[in-house]
Amino acid sequence: MSGANSSSLTPGYFILNGVPGLEAAHIWISLPFCLMYIIALVGNVGLIYLISHEEALHRPMYYFLALLASTDVTLCTTTVPNMLCIFWFNLKEIDFNACLVQMFFVHMLTGMESGVLMLMALDRYVAICYPLRYATILTNPVIAKAGLATFLRSVMLIIPFTFLTKRLPYCQGQLIPHTYCDHMSVAKVSCGNVKVNAIYGLLAAILIGGFDMFCISVSYTMILRTVVSLSSVDARHKAFGTCTSHLGAIVITYVPALFSIFTHRFGGKSIPHHVHILIANLYLVCPPTLNPIVYGIKTKQIREGVIKLFFKEKDALDIKQSQ
Repeated sequence: MSGANSSSLTPGYFILNGVPGLEAAHIWISLPFCLMYIIALVGNVGLIYLISHEEALHRPMYYFLALLASTDVTLCTTTVPNMLCIFWFNLKEIDFNACLVQMFFVHMLTGMESGVLMLMALDRYVAICYPLRYATILTNPVIAKAGLATFLRSVMLIIPFTFLTKRLPYCQGQLIPHTYCDHMSVAKVSCGNVKVNAIYGLLAAILIGGFDMFCISVSYTMILRTVVSLSSVDARHKAFGTCTSHLGAIVITYVPALFSIFTHRFGGKSIPHHVHILIANLYLVCPPTLNPIVYGIKTKQIREGVIKLFFKEKDALDIKQSQ
């Protein structure tokens, strides 16, 4: 009987309300998000193109970076265009099943991003602690299997979100106070018991984010021990310098995520709801925007690859015009 009631209370669509309380400022809010999205698209697609075409970058570190860039550009594309449609054209309606699909991809890709950062930490660990065995340990098949395992882990742990959300009866309206379909934001619209959703959401966060942060911490502990043991100051500086870009990416990714989690858990009503929504959106947009910039500034090989590619294209254009 409850199953029948649940199916009869499944809405045909939801209404995404944008940023509640700041409706009058939606146009102004959209401008920085639109700019960041453009930068994220250009930066990440350019990074993928550079890594695929520049032979000097055909190394494990850059393969993982290309995987991170692919994840980032897909992640922000699942949310930002829909967000801009809400802000610019007041297109707030989203089909129920489309909402579940968006919810799956948002959480799966954030889990994938965390996993790739963990793989990049392991890459730095092998490169610094076992430099002579680096090429034999991180072969192309190993990199492919590690990427596939990270993807499958995210998919398998996030798929239950859709079933747990779909089973709920929705009798409290169709309004979701958010710019995209987040797991708990959708579940809270339900009039059913969402305790299982909350528990599983926390479990998935621990199994993905908690595990990845533990592996990253252990990797950098071992890296620090190895770097400190080096006799040459230049060698220590050079070894740790290869990690600065990755450390920047970790800070960019995990700080907004942890801030969002802690404000949701412990902030209570002291933090306005629209602040939670803005932080949740920045968490999805900031890493894809800043990661290519950080790697472009901090990584010498990428800077050289950009310059080389630019002049190669310029020379080819000059030759074509002269003909």
